[in-house]
Amino acid sequence: MVWGVISWIIFFFINMALMTSNLYQIVCLSDLESDYMNPYESSSRINAVVVPEIVLQGVCSFLLLVMGHWFMFLLTLPITIYNSMLYVNRRHLIDVTEIFRYVDAEKRFRIAKLVVYLFLFILVVIRSVVAGKFSNILEPFHPTNEDLDILSHVLEF
Repeated sequence: MVWGVISWIIFFFINMALMTSNLYQIVCLSDLESDYMNPYESSSRINAVVVPEIVLQGVCSFLLLVMGHWFMFLLTLPITIYNSMLYVNRRHLIDVTEIFRYVDAEKRFRIAKLVVYLFLFILVVIRSVVAGKFSNILEPFHPTNEDLDILSHVLEF
């Protein structure tokens, strides 16, 4: 049961990293759209976090599959398949010369990924609380029934 809590904490941090990476990409695209950044700077910032995000998404999906959390695995599977297709076709990086043509589509795709990550975040938090509540990690700190029996001894007199 302790490993369940540890795994949910790991999923929590993986999900937080995925959400921050995705939110960073959305902000970079919004800054490009608002003309606060030039295309080279925006594409280089986004391209720096794309590959680690793809790897972390794959690791998260693989761990969910191995641990048997099918609903969350099926939730992340379309993103993993799409990311792997982009990587195999070498379209995972943003091109500096054609970035303005695809800003809206890239931004919508990243917002959709952020919605999925937020839903996954809610599920991970709920499951980690449930796993922590029913785990035996805090058992030494909880009083046993014999310790609570003092009140009944006092009331007997």
